[in-house]
Amino acid sequence: MVARTVLRLGIIAKLAASVAAVLTTLLITLATAGAAELPADIRARGTLRASINAIYPPMEYKDLASGKLVGLDVDLGEAIADKLGLKIVWSDSAFEQLLPSLQTGRADFVISALNDRPERRASFDLIDYLRTGPQFYVLKDSPAQVPTDLCGKTVGTSRSTSLPNQIADWSRQTCEAGGKPAIEVVGMSSNLDARAALKQTRINAAAQGSETLPYAMSQDVGVYRPLGAPFATGYQAIAIAKTNPQLTAAVADALAALIADGSYQRVLEKWNLGAHALDTVLLNGEPRS
Repeated sequence: MVARTVLRLGIIAKLAASVAAVLTTLLITLATAGAAELPADIRARGTLRASINAIYPPMEYKDLASGKLVGLDVDLGEAIADKLGLKIVWSDSAFEQLLPSLQTGRADFVISALNDRPERRASFDLIDYLRTGPQFYVLKDSPAQVPTDLCGKTVGTSRSTSLPNQIADWSRQTCEAGGKPAIEVVGMSSNLDARAALKQTRINAAAQGSETLPYAMSQDVGVYRPLGAPFATGYQAIAIAKTNPQLTAAVADALAALIADGSYQRVLEKWNLGAHALDTVLLNGEPRS
């Protein structure tokens, strides 16, 4: 009797597991149903050409031991290509060449910690996939205790990003509006250079995206500390030329499928950025219609 009961319970458990697996597959199938078709040339080629600037860990950088591209954007780009049934081909370019590579047809899409900025939307569709925001940081023994302590001080940041303008805007709205001197923004070739300048005390503080700051601090334990919360909010986006709406739809559908099946969240958590996840795909800062 006991043996039969155990057997029946085992059968019930297996049936429950089978039903759960079927339901999971059904949900994923529904999420990907009606997915947009790829452009014919990309489908025939079998590859998705991605442009990246691999100097922004943990988003994208080269592993020193292997020389391979690694990072959140690399993993997510690979997952999107796989979902589309394509192989991804990476091109490591200077940041200033990323968007032009779409206009010249050298790349199909850009996934490289690119901020969704309104002025970019005239020429590019921006598929938002990560919540971000700029954040100040200082040396651990800095006298600055709150962000307004930086008014009238020098703050370094990468000149090729939107950060110089964001810092200047914050300075006008917070420092100058409060009767304090403006921050002097010091443009640098990269965030790595800004951190080096801060360590050498050539500047008073630095700023970079909140998604990269924990990684940067882990490379120099006990050297820096964040100052306040991120002082603006925004999104990082995949960029595709406005002239290629079919690819935009296909990539957005692939990303939605990755969110639905949990792959997207796993990629973010692998890089300790699960808190920066979006619940749904945004297109040019808005939910897709």
